Amino acid sequence: MTENTLHDVAIVGGGAAGLSAAVTLARSLRNVVVIDAGEPRNAQAEGVHNLLGREGIAPFELVALGRAEAEGYGARMLSDSVAEVRRDGENFTLTLAGGAKLRARRILLATGLHDELPDVPGVAELWGTHVLHCPYCHGWEVKGQSIGVLGTTPMAVHQVLLFRQLSEHVALFTHTMPELSDDDWDTLAALNVEVVSGRVAELRAKDGEIDAVVLDDGHEFDIDALTVAPRFVARSDIYEQLGGTLSENPMGSFIETDFAGKTDVDGVWAAGNVRDLGAAVAASAAQGSMTGGALNGDLIFEDATAAVAARKAA
Repeated sequence: MTENTLHDVAIVGGGAAGLSAAVTLARSLRNVVVIDAGEPRNAQAEGVHNLLGREGIAPFELVALGRAEAEGYGARMLSDSVAEVRRDGENFTLTLAGGAKLRARRILLATGLHDELPDVPGVAELWGTHVLHCPYCHGWEVKGQSIGVLGTTPMAVHQVLLFRQLSEHVALFTHTMPELSDDDWDTLAALNVEVVSGRVAELRAKDGEIDAVVLDDGHEFDIDALTVAPRFVARSDIYEQLGGTLSENPMGSFIETDFAGKTDVDGVWAAGNVRDLGAAVAASAAQGSMTGGALNGDLIFEDATAAVAARKAA
């Protein structure tokens, strides 16, 4: 059954970007609904870092605080997911997985992304705990430890340099990455980085920790943490249902927007990782706040234009 309420903005995704936008819009007296499936990308992480004033806060605690702040200004929270969306004149109708139908003037996508991990047994099981990607999100927690870098792209050497800042014990497993250049070899040698040639067959775990990196030829290496370079893929089902297409960069696929978050699909905006694959929590929250403000400005202009037209017609 479709609700009669026409929301100003339906925000799909209740992470840092979506909730920050909800606070900004609700404080501007906008009728806002946030639909969130409760599957944050950083669910496995122990804490959120580089977030001023909330350093180390647990991901779900941060979400709970953000929801409470948004609700305090009147935003509505729904624990559900969007199964289908269609344009309804100048507005949108969203059908939720739970069966409810909502109407909104604008849609803000804050659906984030999912990580396509290297197809190596053991990597997915330890992802977010002992298998890492971002030195700024998890690097301090493994400082001084024995860190392996799984080479799958030309950026593996760059990743080595980032983690070499945090530990003297870094090894590069070349796995499926392209051949190293002479400059790469010189750099790795100068920094005492061990280079292990050959494909990695398995990341063996024991009691929830890394036991060994096992190569195809059977050789085993002891490490404490492994870094990988996932392919980032924006969660874009809704965008594509409305005719949008994803853009690509070397990191993965994303929704392209202007500076404020407006997409090529009229009425649809985006914030956070769905549009910026490299945005961490603080950057996503900032984007959400900025896009919320821009959305409010867009609605103000539309309302003012309608008021002028009504006055002239009277």
